[in-house]
Amino acid sequence: MTFRSIAFLASDSPEAREAVQTLAARHGNADPSAADCVVALGGDGLMLQALHRFVSTGTPIYGMNRGTVGFLMNDYQADGLLERLDAAELTTIHPLAMTAVDETGKTHRAIAFNEVSLLRQRHQAAKLRIAIDDKPRLEELTCDGVLVATPAGSTAYNLSAHGPILPINSDLLALTPISAFRPRGWRGAILPSAAKVTITIMEGDKRPVAAVADHVEVRHVRQVEIAQDTTRAARILFDPGHSLAERVLREQFRF
Repeated sequence: MTFRSIAFLASDSPEAREAVQTLAARHGNADPSAADCVVALGGDGLMLQALHRFVSTGTPIYGMNRGTVGFLMNDYQADGLLERLDAAELTTIHPLAMTAVDETGKTHRAIAFNEVSLLRQRHQAAKLRIAIDDKPRLEELTCDGVLVATPAGSTAYNLSAHGPILPINSDLLALTPISAFRPRGWRGAILPSAAKVTITIMEGDKRPVAAVADHVEVRHVRQVEIAQDTTRAARILFDPGHSLAERVLREQFRF
């Protein structure tokens, strides 16, 4: 791939700000709305923001790590950017669409590239009913919460909650409980990506629950539907040999 114009985005860290000044001085800094490519300088949080911002345009995003973990980022180098962009491999990912109805009956919609999570808001555990494609599968889950993760997000919060790592190119979703109390032995489920997950909050007044799609939070929800949104796609660029698929595979052999 060849890119004529590059837009640089940076997080607020001093390292990212220094990097954007260096790179913009060498390559210019195009308007993001008209650029052929966006280079994001920061951590995974900035990359998630960029994915949300450019999902409707399809502009490829190349991240360079100026943050902490940088799972979605390439290594930072000030030199050779054009050559790296030309050689980069493209990965396309679809977000999850969340539709949440709150206690007033208001509907909230958001998308998530990592996961949609439901979390208890108070000291008491949440009580949830789970249906897959409108068929009840778990009548009552008592827990701190539950999440639905994409393959790209399966190595994030999902993995910390002991959910499975999903191959990046798989048509799968992870449904993972967070600190399940009853049934204590339930470890979650692996679902086809076309599945619709409907989570109903039981005893919502007494046991309020919040729903979070990446960085969008809706409190006091009563029912949440989660399904993959195949009409939208984000495009991420990775250096050869360091693709997202390779990183997800490698993560399964780390201890």
